Amino acid sequence: MAGKPRLHYFNGRGRMESIRWLLAAAGIEFEEQFIETPEDLDKLRNDGSLMFQQVPMVEIDGMKLVQSRAILNYIATKYNLYGRDIKERALIDMYTEGMADLTEMIMHLPLCPPGEKDAKISLIKEKTTNRYLLAFEKVLKSHGQDYLVGNRLSKADILLVELLYSVEELDPSLLAKFPLLKVISHSSQGLRTRISNLPTVKKFLQPGSARKPPLDEKSLAEAKKIFRLP
Repeated sequence: MAGKPRLHYFNGRGRMESIRWLLAAAGIEFEEQFIETPEDLDKLRNDGSLMFQQVPMVEIDGMKLVQSRAILNYIATKYNLYGRDIKERALIDMYTEGMADLTEMIMHLPLCPPGEKDAKISLIKEKTTNRYLLAFEKVLKSHGQDYLVGNRLSKADILLVELLYSVEELDPSLLAKFPLLKVISHSSQGLRTRISNLPTVKKFLQPGSARKPPLDEKSLAEAKKIFRLP
């Protein structure tokens, strides 16, 4: 019997958080080996564990996988979260690539120089409401189903809900115009509520889970030290 997947990253969200979400939603227990010093990262690089000298890295099924999207695709395929056929996978990929564009903007916000942060936040808010969330609201409206693709749970739903939580942390009002994504009424669930109530996801959202908090100044300083960032 294969052991639990082992995740190698620093103790923060970054590019590993979507992987944590997907494994958790699939009901898969995993272990984390935190990179706490530059020397920890050097060791992984020097022993050949990192094909491109970068993390995240996940040990799973006898492999040491790098590149976060490749890792996500493997997990989604393994646990039936990647559609029924090539057309559904194409839609899932298209949707998740769009999510990744917005996620990158939010992820890099803490690294933004103070004098540029307000402008960056304004840009993120504008694209959130007028481009990205608008597009996903239209998808749900167009087919009237509970999930984005094929009327069943996929990695696209899980990663979108992760993104919705990040957007809400930035500004809760940004979700107000998108009832199919958030909540339609007291008796009908939007996508975020529906996915959040899945037992595996609900467990992951509880305090004490492997889900990481937003990056604060202390965590940012630690990450910069580990990755030798200015």
